[in-house]
Amino acid sequence: MKYTVKDWVESLQKEGKISFSLTEAAERFPLQSRVVLKNSLTRLASKGKVYSVWQGFYVIVPIEYQTKGIVPEMFYINQLMEFLGHDYYISLLNASAFYAAAHQQPQEFTVVTTPPSLRSTQKRGVKISFNNKSTIPEQFTEQRKTSTGYIKISSPELTATDLIQFEKEIGGLNRAATVLNELAESLDFKKLSAQFFEYVPIPFIQRLGYLLDVELEYHSQAEDLFLQVKQHGCSFRNTPLKNRKSIVGCETNKKWKIIVNERIEIDEQ
Repeated sequence: MKYTVKDWVESLQKEGKISFSLTEAAERFPLQSRVVLKNSLTRLASKGKVYSVWQGFYVIVPIEYQTKGIVPEMFYINQLMEFLGHDYYISLLNASAFYAAAHQQPQEFTVVTTPPSLRSTQKRGVKISFNNKSTIPEQFTEQRKTSTGYIKISSPELTATDLIQFEKEIGGLNRAATVLNELAESLDFKKLSAQFFEYVPIPFIQRLGYLLDVELEYHSQAEDLFLQVKQHGCSFRNTPLKNRKSIVGCETNKKWKIIVNERIEIDEQ
């Protein structure tokens, strides 16, 4: 009996694999043209067996997800980033969820990656957003096991600074403060090295410290952060809490040198 693309995909699934590339399929079926292979995969996709989240990259849909027709991104994000050849870590609200601080189910899956820039992608109502950083030091990420392998997420401390740096991505400073309010107990600034303060721009450290100290009243965590800043020789400059917003008539917090030009209201529901 002829061995088909469908048979091959099913064999991958039995091996516990969640994804494959068009190149892998072509290597397995060298006598078939790319057009024929794509047609076979299109038929499988129409039956809800696979779907493409990136050109040339396919996700296999396990039986338990075939009703919805989509697979949680964390099951294949590591494989996708290897396919794309980018270092990465899961960030923002998706990382916060690992520390019981998501507050609400994120509407998109957010990843920090290295250059060159990747465009955001949306398939079957699922959006994967990419933010760029020049490098990703391993010591600021954590590895977690999933049923399909391993993933990398930002540490609680890096997650906290990312929430400030990319606050527009999650709905603004109030949303960032709301998530920080739940993340704060997972923060341990005492363990931070000098490299952390070289990696994270100081204005984001200042804003984080101010929010923890003044708005959220996590004084212990804020003081640990402040002592680390001083220990590693970092200096503050007057910085607006909200970037690109008027600072006329606004007071300045002396400790964190934050110009308070935004009113913070957290959602405690």
